[in-house]
Amino acid sequence: MKPVTSLHQTELPAVKVLPAGITIPKPRTVLAVIGGLLLLGMMGITVVDVIGRYLFNAPLPGAAELTEMLLAATIFLGLPAVALDNEHVTVDLITDHMPRKVHPWRLAITGVAGAGVLLVVAWRIWVYAAQFSSYGGASQTLGLPIAPLGYFCAICTVAGALLTAWVPLRRLVLWLKTEK
Repeated sequence: MKPVTSLHQTELPAVKVLPAGITIPKPRTVLAVIGGLLLLGMMGITVVDVIGRYLFNAPLPGAAELTEMLLAATIFLGLPAVALDNEHVTVDLITDHMPRKVHPWRLAITGVAGAGVLLVVAWRIWVYAAQFSSYGGASQTLGLPIAPLGYFCAICTVAGALLTAWVPLRRLVLWLKTEK
C-alpha cells in the first residue's frame, strides 16, 4: 500500500463539482475579467499619479482613495473566485495522518464552518455600509460614497460563503455516491 504523504483537498479524486449543464469556466471567467479590469484600473491610476507627481509636480487628485477602493473591490471579488475553485489557504498538519475516508467529511465540515464565519463578516460589512449610507459617508478628497463599496463587499462575501459551503458539500455528496 502506498504511504500517504499529503492529503491536501486538491488530491481528492476528481469529481464534477457542479451538476450537468452548469459549467465552471463561465463564472470563473467573469470573475477573472472583472478582477483584471479592477487591477488594470489600479495600475492606470498609479501610473498617471506617478508620472504626474514626478514629471509635472501635479499628482492625480484622489489617486490613493481610488486605489484603496479598487483594491477593496478586487479583494472581495476574489472571495467567490477562491471559493469556486476551492483554493482556500489550508495548513495540513494533522490531516496527513487521518484516514482517507475522513477527508471529504472534514472538508465539508470546514467548508460549512468557514461559510458561517464569512456570513458573520458579510453581515457586519452590510451593517457598516448601512451606517455609511445613513449619514452619507464619503471619501475625503473626491467625495465618493463609501456605502456602495461596502454593499458590494458584503454581497461578494455572501457569495463566497455560499460557495465555500456548497463546493465541499457537493463534493461530499458525489463522493458518497461513488462509495456505494
